[in-house]
Order: sequence, then structure tokens, then C-alpha cells
Amino acid sequence: NVRGDNDELEEAAREFNGHAFSLTLLGSYLDEVLYGDIRRRNEIENLFDETRHGDNAQNMIAAYEKWLGDGIELAVLRLLGLFDRPADAESLSALRAVPAIPGLTEALQNLSGVKWRQAVAKLRRIKLLGAASANEPDTVDAHPLVREHFKQQLKRERPEAWREANNRLYEYLKQSAKELPDTIEEMAPLYAAVSHGCAAGRHQEALDAVYWQRIQRRNEAFSIRNLGAFGADLAALSGFFEILWEKTVAKLTDDFKSYALGEAGYYLRALGRLQEAAQPMEVGLRVRSAIKNWKNAAVIANNLSELHLTIGDLPQALMLAKESVELADRSGDKFWRLASRTALADALYQAGHTEEAAAAFREAEVFQKQSQPEYPILYSLQGFLYCDLLLGQGQAQEVKDRGQKVLKWRLPSDPLLDMALDNLLLGQAWLLEAQQAGRGDTTQAAEFLQCAVDVLRQAGTAHHLPRGLLARAALHRFTGDYVRAERDLAEVLRIATRGPMGLHLADYHLESARLHLAQGNQDKARDHLATAKEMIERMGYHRRDNEVNELEQQLG
Repeated sequence: NVRGDNDELEEAAREFNGHAFSLTLLGSYLDEVLYGDIRRRNEIENLFDETRHGDNAQNMIAAYEKWLGDGIELAVLRLLGLFDRPADAESLSALRAVPAIPGLTEALQNLSGVKWRQAVAKLRRIKLLGAASANEPDTVDAHPLVREHFKQQLKRERPEAWREANNRLYEYLKQSAKELPDTIEEMAPLYAAVSHGCAAGRHQEALDAVYWQRIQRRNEAFSIRNLGAFGADLAALSGFFEILWEKTVAKLTDDFKSYALGEAGYYLRALGRLQEAAQPMEVGLRVRSAIKNWKNAAVIANNLSELHLTIGDLPQALMLAKESVELADRSGDKFWRLASRTALADALYQAGHTEEAAAAFREAEVFQKQSQPEYPILYSLQGFLYCDLLLGQGQAQEVKDRGQKVLKWRLPSDPLLDMALDNLLLGQAWLLEAQQAGRGDTTQAAEFLQCAVDVLRQAGTAHHLPRGLLARAALHRFTGDYVRAERDLAEVLRIATRGPMGLHLADYHLESARLHLAQGNQDKARDHLATAKEMIERMGYHRRDNEVNELEQQLG
């Protein structure tokens, strides 16, 4: 009863080394507690609790404990309970250093390198530790069940040792890591430091000094904009929640509580988990408004509006977009006064209020010219949304001119999503031009759209990826490559259904109707069109009304 893409299921199997009993344990937990969603496996706090097989696993490892006795080997295994990853030699040395951590490392004090290696070798022989890595022979790892057993044992029976050991790892990792990492690999020690800081009870410092200042680089949001690390960031944020995505730990200030809630919702949305994303955003909005942090309240209201728009709740999206504009105006922040208006304009456009939407976009562009005279037109997501409206009005050349201008401004360090959207709108513009002519070279369209899809995948934004796949499917349909069109549409269906992403799902049915019509299969085209029409009416997605009418005429 576990659901997920083949890639996600295979990744989970690899994480547990294909171990059948472990995967049975994981599957039963996901089925009973987390609605069978393979994406939520990182939320599991204790794999042994509330599962049909937990007692068997506990008894199995407890038998090994009794056999080993309370000595060096058991002390090594307890150290691994502190890690959710292979334990590198440097981190283990930091734990073994003097003074001893009471209740944990006494047996490892003044231990020679030979004695340490002998203990590790014995544990590897009896399969309680994994085999040595050819590239990192001093790194020590254990099966996830073994790590989880000793983690829970330490937390339950030796809480002081648990806190002190995590505190030591937190200090070591934050000091040894690069101050401002540039890659995911360089970022790994800081993510680990955040986890250990939370386990040590130092939530406020870990969130402020490590996560916000060094991983996010304060307001740059570096890890997500430049590295697309939404999954890693969401996992890091989990340590700041008492009830996952609902209630933060009490040790945070009100401002950081709302920050953690808002970011969690933003990351969940980017990962395509839209239903889960709404609650933390709503709580964060209430907290920000209560403490009169108008700018960040506007940010969350804006994100919530975009979330409800993607889901297909247009009335709620419009209401929140208007609230975001009011909050941004109250804050006086120039950028968010502009951004909130483009979000409102987009919601108006999707609801079919094209003239009002165009006016709101033009108002936002006035703000843009005033705040950045050197960049006089909307760019990034705001520019993409405006160009989406212009494409809907058939203005292919205008969009090409705008897109080329923005590309000249781009820097290699710009956010991945921005670069993906630039390529997407240019690909759509070249395709529209060819469609308007009824023929023509689609080479440019294909290059831009391929780049857009590739970079959207890198950016890690599942809620935007269907845009690129739908555009590429339309290109394949236009060029007669129906197999590739069907492949792209199948991926859109998978992502949009699991979101759920109502607007993308309606667009999937519209494009499927066009594809079947192009292939001469009118019955299937009518079925998809009927589904799209029902969804469009129910959601109020009236931007697509003309397309529905056009398809109805083509189908007689």
C-alpha cells in the first residue's frame, strides 16, 4: 500500500540496502501512519513504534547486545545511534575526545588505533556494521535498524549523554564546515550540524546562526534558489517542529517560529506536497500578522495565494492575493509591493479577468521601473507571469523581445528557477510563432524548452515542472512526435494528481484532447475535453474558456 514513482521507491530500497525485513518495516509504518506516501519516509522518528514488526526488530538487536556485553563494541554501536548517515572518522574522533561523555564514551577513552580498528572489524564480521568503504575505510556505518535502535535507547535511557554527544557534534561540525558552502556536498556538514544542534536543545542558535545565516545566507535563500535543495532544507527544518509542520518547538522566538512555518510550507509546495503545505503557511501568516511583521506576512500570504491557485481554489487564491497586496503596502517594502501585485494579476488572469490582470501587471511594472531604473521591465517569476498573459493574447514577438532582454541581464549565480522560466517563456514564444504560421522551424523552441525542463528539474520545483512538460508536449504534438508528447503528458498527470495541482491537471486534459484529436482519435479527445471542461467550470479557471470552445468546434 505504499505509493510513489518507481524512482522514489527504488531510492528508498537503496537507502535500506534492499533489506527485505527493513523494507517491510518501513512499508507497514508508511501505510499505517503516513498514508502510504513514500515521500514522507524522512518524517519517521522511530521506525520501531506503532508497527506490526517493531518487537521482532527490537528483540533481534537486544540479543546481540546481551551477547556482546557492555564493552568497547557496544560503545561503538551506541555512537552510531547519533548519526543518520555514515559516521566519518573526524566526527567519531570528536566524540571520543577527552573529557569522556558520561554514560557513552568511557570505554573508548585512551583507546589505541589498533584496539578501535579491532572492535570495528569484529562488528563488521558479525554484520552489525556495514562493510568498509573502499574510498573511506575509516568511515563507519550500520544498518538503519541498528542505528535507530541505539538512537532510541540513548534518548530514552541516557538523555544527558544524548544531549552532550549531539552538542559536541554540533560544535565540531559548525566549526569544521566551510563558512559559506557553494555546493550540496560542501553544505552537508552544516545540515548535519543543524540536526545535532536541535537534538542538543540549541534550536534557536541552530536556526539562526547555522541554517539562516550560513545555509540560506540570510535573505539570499541560497540553498534553494541556487542549489534547488528543497528536500535537504525541509529535512533540516523538521528538527524545529514538535508536531511536524504544525507546531514548532517552544524554544524559538515568535519571529523564528513563523519563519520556520512559512519556509516549511514553501518547501512542501516546491516538492509537490501541496495539501501538506497549506497548514504551516496559514499558521505562519497568523503569527507574522500578530507580531505586526507586515513584510513577512505579505510574503506568506503571497505564497499561500500561489499555492491555492495551483491547487485550483481560485476564490481563495484571489482573496489571499488581495490580502498580500494590503500587507505589502502596509510594510512599505518596494519589492513585495511589486511581487504581490503580480500574484494578484496572475490570479485574476487565471480566473478570466484578463483586462484587470493586465492593468495590475502594468502597475507592477511601474513599481519595477521606479525601484530599478536599470531593469525597466518585470523579470524572474514576475516577468514570466506577465509574459504568460501576453502569450495568451498571441503576442509572441513581444515575449521574445522581453525574454532576450532579460537573458542579457542574467548572471551565472542567478537562481535556477529564474533561468528555467526565462527559457520556458522563450520556448513558448518561438512555438507560438510557428503555430501562428502553421509551419516553420521549431529548432529554437525545442532548444529553449529542453533547457527549461532540465533546469526546472535541477531547481527542484515540482509545482512548476508541469509548465515545462506541458509546453514541450505541445511542441511534440505540433511536430508529430506523438510518443514523446504522450510521455511528457504522463509525467504531468503523475505530478499533478499527487499534488494535487488542479490547474495543471485541467491543462493536461486540454493538451491530451488536442493530442488525440491530432491522432484522429475523436472519442478519446471528447473524453479528455469533457473532463477539462468540468474542472474548468468547477474551479473558475476561465482563462481556458476560449480554448474549450475552440476544441468543441473542432470536434463538432
